[in-house]
Amino acid sequence: MKIAAVTGAAGGMGRAICHQLCTDGVHVIGLDLDADGLDEVVAELGSSFTAMSVDLTRPDAMSQTFADIRSAHGGLDALVNNAGTCLMSDFPNIPADELDKQMAINFSSAFHCCQQAVPMMLERKGIKKIVNISSNGAYNFDVFDPPHYRASKAAMDTLTKDLARRYARDKICVDSLAPAMTETPLFGVLTEDVLQQAIDAMPHGQAMQPEQIAAWVSFLISPAGDISSGNVIILNQGRDVR
Repeated sequence: MKIAAVTGAAGGMGRAICHQLCTDGVHVIGLDLDADGLDEVVAELGSSFTAMSVDLTRPDAMSQTFADIRSAHGGLDALVNNAGTCLMSDFPNIPADELDKQMAINFSSAFHCCQQAVPMMLERKGIKKIVNISSNGAYNFDVFDPPHYRASKAAMDTLTKDLARRYARDKICVDSLAPAMTETPLFGVLTEDVLQQAIDAMPHGQAMQPEQIAAWVSFLISPAGDISSGNVIILNQGRDVR
């Protein structure tokens, strides 16, 4: 059985990804600071899901967590860096600590997870997978996303490309998914008028659903995704075609 770690597993997108991968027959290890939310996912998924409550912004905690994964499961076949948030102060009035927090949650957590996961993947047979959940906001500058959020996701995509090339011969595939408006609890950080404007800009006139993004994660982790690496896959209903 394949072993996959999913960060931000207690959130809206994370839960959808965990459900999909468990349905695919993967044993999922969910990482999140929200212990109560993880307990809910355990109740939903049972023995196919292992919950590990951890602060993803602490490198020392991540090191211990991945050591525990190695000890309990013998290794790791896939990593989904899904944890993220969007802090909404706008430029130039972005406090220094908010910039640091934004980068820590969205980028540094993924960087440290990859640091821990790659050595474990090198010991596994077959083709291993890293899927980074980026954002269309890294490329579409017509929408509301603040610059520190965009920068954190663009940094994640640069990491995707670097690791994909660096570990290609080691059979570790690394890709980013960059969704546009997707209906998750993050909608709560937006005012109603800003949210409606963003949804109206989507060609289908509606936000995408977490389950749709989870299906793309499933595809990339499946054997069909073995030939994809180093790609940033834009999911936005064709909104930004030029």
